[in-house]
Formats: sequence, C-alpha cells, structure tokens
Amino acid sequence: MKLDAILWDYDGTIVNSVPKNIDITKRILSIVAPHLTGDNLPYCLQSEAAYHQVNHTAKNWQELYVKYYGMTESEMLAAGALWTEHQLSNTTPVTLFAGVEDTVRRLAAVPHGICSQNAAKNIKGVLAEAQVDTFFQAVIGYDDVSQSGQKPSPEGGIRCLEQLFATPVNKVIMYVGDHQADVQFARNLQSELGQDSTVISVAAAYSGAMPDKWQAKPDFIIRTPMELTAICELYL
Repeated sequence: MKLDAILWDYDGTIVNSVPKNIDITKRILSIVAPHLTGDNLPYCLQSEAAYHQVNHTAKNWQELYVKYYGMTESEMLAAGALWTEHQLSNTTPVTLFAGVEDTVRRLAAVPHGICSQNAAKNIKGVLAEAQVDTFFQAVIGYDDVSQSGQKPSPEGGIRCLEQLFATPVNKVIMYVGDHQADVQFARNLQSELGQDSTVISVAAAYSGAMPDKWQAKPDFIIRTPMELTAICELYL
C-alpha cells in the first residue's frame, strides 16, 4: 500500500490560530451581537484554554457560535459572512506548531494538501510567511466549497485531490486533523472515493484535542507533528 498524498486540516493542526480567532470573534461580536461583548463576553472567549475546550467539543463552527457563544441563528449567519473580511485584515500573529515544518520537509516526497474551514487566501499567506508554502500543492478553504459542502462533507477533500491528481480515485490518502469532525470527514471522503481508495484518519492531539474521548475513532493519534513521519513510513 503506497501513500499517495497527505491532506491536512489547518487550524489546530498546522498552526496555532487561537489568539487570532479569539480576536476576530470579539470584533465580529461587536458588530453583529454587541450584547455578547464586554462583561457579557462568552466565557469560552476569555482565555485560550477555554476556547480550546469548546472548539474541540463543538461539531462545527455553526454550533460553536450558537451553542457556546450564545448567538441567535441570524447572528451566527451574519457573523459567518464577516469572517473572511476580518480574517484577512486582522494582524494577530499566527505561528506553526513546533515540528510541523520539519515534518513536511521530511515528507516532501509525498504531495501535501490542505482542507480547511479557514479562508484559502489567508492560509496561503501564512504558509508563505513561514516559508513552507511550496510543500502544499493544493489549498482548499471554506470559500472554495458550497455552504452545504463544508466539513465533514467530503466536497473539499475531493476538490483538493482533483488539484493534486488527474483523478482522485484509486489512491491511498492520509488526513490529519484535530477535531472529531475531521475523522468524520475522512470517513465521508472514503465513502465518496469508494473501495478502490483508502483514507487513513490521523488525529492531532498536540493542540489540546482529546481523541480518546471522541465517538468517531481515528486510525492513529499523534501527540507531536513529528510522530506523523513514523506512521507514514508504514505506507511508503
């Protein structure tokens, strides 16, 4: 079994974007839900630790906004529409997790792609600044797929593979993510590609995720990015 590609989640897997995401969310709340600012700021936006906990618990960003931030459905939709604009204009530094650069360099012989609910333009900018952009031949953000095609729908994965290969079928793919929805995404991608393909799910636990407690179980768990190299060697 030969590994054909490694696909990555972005937030919480490649980069620690929590400080930036918190700052963006506060600014958006001040516009669409000012009643949730100041003394009424949701607890989960008051520290990185609290944000990590709810972010890894929520099924998706919509549930995060409504269930954990306390936004109404209409406020959530309005906030989502503002995300890209504020994400691109926000200057809060975003850094790669220690070990990510060394990992992708060691695995450079395998094509890499990103499937994320972040904006593709933002992702590419951060990768370029960190000088690792050349290792990622395909980047699919939430703005590259339909609203109904957001993860865990496999739509973004199919689009990513179509940028990497002439055909996405009959491939062995590894997907690395820090959320239970990333495991579901890998399973849905497997179903979409069919039995002639293999999708291996790897859970990244180094950003605070607790995969041992997930209902959807990954094939592997890594505690540091460099642990991915040993797993990949099983398929090379």
